[in-house]
Amino acid sequence: MRRIVELPLYAKMQHSRAHLWRYPPGAKGRLHIEHAQEEIFVVVEGNPSVMLGDPPVLHEAPHGTLVVVEPGTTLRWQNDSDHDALIFAYGAPAKSDAEILES
Repeated sequence: MRRIVELPLYAKMQHSRAHLWRYPPGAKGRLHIEHAQEEIFVVVEGNPSVMLGDPPVLHEAPHGTLVVVEPGTTLRWQNDSDHDALIFAYGAPAKSDAEILES
């Protein structure tokens, strides 16, 4: 399961939000759609993959990859590698209205 790494600046952000997500080997996020939030992701460590689109297509996202996701895009991060992955996520507006597509 993915784990969140707290960012001290998050509490001060009013119009957007940011997180660091740690994905251990084998971890998967939830397949979802953000209907209003535009998101930017940067792979800080590791070699995770991201599913994007409809139908979702799996893309490799090695260390240093920048992914911009427009509202209404199906999305799921996963880590099929043998090492942790660390992903910085930034979204605006701050309030999420995600629709979870699978549990």
